[in-house]
Amino acid sequence: MSETQPRHATPDTPSPDLASPKAMRTVRFWALPVLIALAVFGLLATFFLSGILRPMTNLRHFPIALLNEDAGPTGAQVVKGMMAGFDNDAYDVRVLNKDQAKQQMDNAQIYGIAVIPPNFSSKLQAYAKSALTPGRVERPTVIISTNPRAGALGASIAGQTLQRAVAMVDHMVGERLSQEVAQQTGQKPESGAATLLLANPIEGKATVHNPLPDGTGNGLSAFIYGLLLLIAGYVGSVVINMSVNSMLGQAGQRSRLKTLLSKWALNLVLALLTSAGYLLIATNLGMPVQNSLLLWLFGVLVITAVGISSTSFIAAWGGVGALVSLFLFVILGLQSSGETVPIEATPAFFAWLSKFEPMHQTFLGARALLYLDGRADAGLSHSLLMTGIGLVIGLLFGLIVTRIYDRRDDRARPAEAVAASAPAEPVPVDAPVAPPEATTVTAETYPEP
Repeated sequence: MSETQPRHATPDTPSPDLASPKAMRTVRFWALPVLIALAVFGLLATFFLSGILRPMTNLRHFPIALLNEDAGPTGAQVVKGMMAGFDNDAYDVRVLNKDQAKQQMDNAQIYGIAVIPPNFSSKLQAYAKSALTPGRVERPTVIISTNPRAGALGASIAGQTLQRAVAMVDHMVGERLSQEVAQQTGQKPESGAATLLLANPIEGKATVHNPLPDGTGNGLSAFIYGLLLLIAGYVGSVVINMSVNSMLGQAGQRSRLKTLLSKWALNLVLALLTSAGYLLIATNLGMPVQNSLLLWLFGVLVITAVGISSTSFIAAWGGVGALVSLFLFVILGLQSSGETVPIEATPAFFAWLSKFEPMHQTFLGARALLYLDGRADAGLSHSLLMTGIGLVIGLLFGLIVTRIYDRRDDRARPAEAVAASAPAEPVPVDAPVAPPEATTVTAETYPEP
C-alpha cells in the first residue's frame, strides 16, 4: 500500500530522485543551488551598475527650465540661443513665467532653472560702454538656481548643464558685442583687458533654491527612510510567515485562508509599531520631520502593503515567493527609485519600472512629506494612490490563491477518509508471510500557507 503525506506539505519537499543518499553524488545536487545564487547575484550587479555608471549618456527628457524676466530685447535672444544648444531628446527645457517656475521648483518637477533678471539688457549695454573706459565693470548675470529637494545628483546635473548653456551664450553675445563696439568706435579695442571683457560679457551665478536643512543627509534621508519602510514590510512578512508556520506545525487540517488572515493581522500590528519606532528614532537622531502624524500613517500604509503582498506571494509559491518579493520590492526598486540617480538619467528600462515599482512610489511620498511640505501635487497623492492599488492587488491575490488551495484540499479529504476507514481483510493464521512491499511516498506539494 502507498502512504500519502499531509496535504499541507511544504513546497521544499524533495523530489523522489533527490530523496536518496545517492543524490548527494550527483552534479545536479551541487550545481543547482550555486547556479541559482549566481543568477540572482548577476542580476543584482547588472541592475545596480547599469543604472549608475553613465548618467549623462542616459539623459532622456531631463527637466530644466528658463525664466526670462528681462524688460529689454536681449533676454529673449539669450533664451533663444540657450534653447538652440539643448538636445531635445536629452532635455525637457521649459520656458516658464515666474509663478510657474516657483511652483515647479517647489514641487520638485524641475531640477534647475536659469533666470535672466529684469535689468539684463540695460546692464549689458552699460557693460559694453564701460569696457572701453578705466574702472570696475560689473558684468550682467544669469542666475542658475538648482533644486536639491528634487534630488542631489539631479540638481548637480542641472547646474552643470545650465552653466554650459550660459557659457555658450556668453561666447555668442561676446562676439556680437565686440563687433558692435568696433562698428561704433571705428576700431577694435586696443587694450587686451578690454578685448577680454567684451569677449566674456555674461556671468553665470549659481544659487540653491530652498536649500535642504541640516539632518537630511544631503537629500538622501527621504530615500533611506523609504527603503527602511520597504525592508520592514518584506523582512517582517518573512519572519511572520516562518514564526506562524513553526508554531502551527505541518499537522492538522487548518484552513490556508484563515492562516493567511492571521499573518496579515500580524503584519498590520507590526506596521503600526515599526512606523512609530522609525519615526521616534529619526527624530531623536535629528532628522527634520514636518508632519509626524502624516509620516507615521504613510509608513503604516507602505509597510502593510508590502507585508501583505509579500505574505501572499509566499502563500502562493512558498520559498520562491520570498525570492519574488525580494526582486520586486528591493532589487528592481533601488535603481528605479529616482533618488540616487534621477529617473531621467537612467536607462529606459528603469523609467518603465518606475511607473509601478513600489520603491519609486514610496520615495515620492517620503520626499513630499520630508522636503516638500507634504504637498499632494508634489508626488504624495500619486504615491498614496499607487501604494493603495498595490495593497488591493496583494489582498486579492492572497485571497484567491488560498481559496483555490483550500478547495483542492477539501476535494481530496473525502477520498483519504474512505481509504482510512475501509476494513482490513482477515488474514488466515497459516497464511505465508509475504515480504514487505516497498513504500512509495507521494506528496502534493502545495505551498505552505
